[in-house]
Amino acid sequence: MSTPPLVPPIKCQGIKTKLVEEIRALAAQQDYERWVEPFCGSCVVPLNLQPQRALLFDSNIHIIRLYQDIQAGRLTAPMAKAFLTEEGEKLRTRGEDYFYEVRQRFNDGPSSLDFLFLNRSCFNGVMRFNRSGKFNVPFCRKPDRFAVQYVSKITNQLRRIGEVIANKDWTFEAADFRAALAKVKPGDFVYADPPYAGRHVDYFNSWSEKDENDLAERLKQVPCKFILSTWHSNEFRTNLLLEQNWTGPRFQLFTRQHFYHVGSTEDLRHPMTEALVTNLSGVRYTTTQPALEQMAFFEKPADDYGATAPKAPGKS
Repeated sequence: MSTPPLVPPIKCQGIKTKLVEEIRALAAQQDYERWVEPFCGSCVVPLNLQPQRALLFDSNIHIIRLYQDIQAGRLTAPMAKAFLTEEGEKLRTRGEDYFYEVRQRFNDGPSSLDFLFLNRSCFNGVMRFNRSGKFNVPFCRKPDRFAVQYVSKITNQLRRIGEVIANKDWTFEAADFRAALAKVKPGDFVYADPPYAGRHVDYFNSWSEKDENDLAERLKQVPCKFILSTWHSNEFRTNLLLEQNWTGPRFQLFTRQHFYHVGSTEDLRHPMTEALVTNLSGVRYTTTQPALEQMAFFEKPADDYGATAPKAPGKS
């Protein structure tokens, strides 16, 4: 029986909890000195792979602040438990007005505790900011959100990631992916999980086709091995940028379908076929993880899959 993946204390769209074992299986086939992520997001991948050295970037300054505070001991599980219990009681008695009061307080003067509160009580766990960088997700309409069991769940997640970080040489930096990839060295291993073009583009900064192409060009130039997560297709369409940027003998492409439960609208919560692109050579699997049986080389010719979206498995 496989061990369930460790879950971070914050929710993010597109979190890779269900792909951790696939990423681990690929990364384990390459010796490396330092793990580098230009889009660390929830940090679910390094939390589960637990490299000794890691350089973790994100353009979302609030995510980086949260992990820096955990690392420095400015945010601990007991602190979070006391805060969420007290603030949760205010939410229970005052309702959604109090959520918007905390949201305004956070936007006026961000703190990791308010960020955690908002992330776990906003609508459907969406992390979204407007063009001014202000958190703008509405209330989940559950005034009793922070019940005792839920607070315990969050604080246990925070305690565990604190234990992992305390024993590792990890550096967290707020930076654009271009600045992040400029720091990559031989001996590193890069895992890139950008916002998905055409989908979660309002996560913190916008994400455009130019950004997608720019990332591809920079990844092709890194002096080390990498894995890129992106979307391959859903039942409605395929990712044409995948064909445009990653066709060639240097790269291998693997796919796996799973279902997104986090998203601002129903159209973002359909089954999704994920893609993992890597410049690893001679990739093989030795694990018996059941989930890996769903991964396979993408064998269709590049000029066959751009015009018509493939049907999701199980669809007639």
